[in-house]
Amino acid sequence: MDDTEIARVQRYLREKFENQEIILKDRPQSDGSVEVYLSDEFIGVLYKDDEDGDVSYDFNMSILEFDLPE
Repeated sequence: MDDTEIARVQRYLREKFENQEIILKDRPQSDGSVEVYLSDEFIGVLYKDDEDGDVSYDFNMSILEFDLPE
C-alpha cells in the first residue's frame, strides 16, 4: 500500500468509528498490509486484497481473554 492509499483508508476508519486516534503505520516487511493503532496501542493488522480486480481491505484484530473485563 502506498502513502496515499494508507491515508485514504485511515481517514475512512477515523470517520466510520468517529475516532481521530486511529493510526495506520506502514509495515516495511509487507507491502500489502499496515499495522493499526489506537493512539499508541497496537490493535491489529489491515490487509489489502486485490484479487480479481476488486480491491477490499480486511481488518484482523485478536482479542486475548485476559484483556477482557471481568
